[in-house]
Amino acid sequence: MAWNEPGGGNKDPWSGGSGDQGPPDLDEVVKKLQERFGGLFGGPREPGSPGGGDQGSGLGGRVIGALLGVLLLVWLASGIYIVGPAERGVELRFGKHTETTGPGPHWHMPLPIERVIKVNVDEIASFSHKASMLTQDENIVDVELTVQSRIQDAANYLFQDQDPEKTLRDATVTVVRVTIGGSKLDYVMTEGRSAVAFTIKERIQSLMDQYKTGLLVTSVNMQPAKPPEQVKAAFDDAIKAREDKERLENQAEAYANEVLPRARGEAARIVADAMAYRDKAIAESEGETARFTAVLNEYLKAPEVTRERLYLETLEQVFTANSKVLLDIEEGGNSLIYLPIDQMLKDRQPQTSTSEPPALGATSVVPPFEPASNARRIVDRERGMR
Repeated sequence: MAWNEPGGGNKDPWSGGSGDQGPPDLDEVVKKLQERFGGLFGGPREPGSPGGGDQGSGLGGRVIGALLGVLLLVWLASGIYIVGPAERGVELRFGKHTETTGPGPHWHMPLPIERVIKVNVDEIASFSHKASMLTQDENIVDVELTVQSRIQDAANYLFQDQDPEKTLRDATVTVVRVTIGGSKLDYVMTEGRSAVAFTIKERIQSLMDQYKTGLLVTSVNMQPAKPPEQVKAAFDDAIKAREDKERLENQAEAYANEVLPRARGEAARIVADAMAYRDKAIAESEGETARFTAVLNEYLKAPEVTRERLYLETLEQVFTANSKVLLDIEEGGNSLIYLPIDQMLKDRQPQTSTSEPPALGATSVVPPFEPASNARRIVDRERGMR
């Protein structure tokens, strides 16, 4: 019969005896629990309880103190950490960044006060980007490039941007379209490829610094830009024509570099010859003038002598170039004169061949061995004939 049924008695499961008593007092239950746990850890006990006394209480206190000291040392030692050569340690105190440590051993307040996040700053991350885009001169070109980066600031990389890698990719797409869209097709496909890659790298790094992603763009490797497959043949023809144009221009420039110096040298030589001829003509004219002036002065002093001297000099010049021989024989003389005419003509032949032709009216030559008196008589005879 149940205890709470009529006639079942007044016993209940919480009472120790008669059914008059109610439920146990809560204070008594708590007190009993304190006594049990206090005895377990060596706490104070009632004087009449078993195992009590001051000796048990002191032993339990020393054990608890030693245990707490060991636990404290272990907890403090858990704050020692080592940062590798390629790493940086980011210390957080209750979730807030306090310090960034370099390679080597370090210590921080153990958990849950501080914790450390290690970040590898030497690892190179790369990704490729390929797209077709429009150039400044409204041509479509396929561009492919590879962007390499590493972590420069570990704190910014962890806390300033939610996804730095995604930000880097988005910035690359934007910068590439802006740069290619501001350049012409020939410049992108030929000599401007390295300059375009450098410009893209600088602009991406500027955006990364602006967004504080903590990333450093180490290199941008741009593959040769290619036209779309549909117009590749036309672009190849255009490139070949441009190369032929450059080749012909180089040949023309080489020919000009060869001809122009030669022409300049020839012109300089002609100018120098003309100046020399001018100086020679001026000098000869000045000399003739001086000679004529000197002769004129002498003529004014002695006109007859001067005229006779001029006449004799003129005859000497004319007869020297003449091939005839004239002999002056005195009247009544009967002397035999032998002259080696053939030898004389033979000796004079080179001179007559290179000299000027004889003047008109010249009929005789005074031999070199002819006395001066005979020459004077010949002159007098010529005057008498005139």
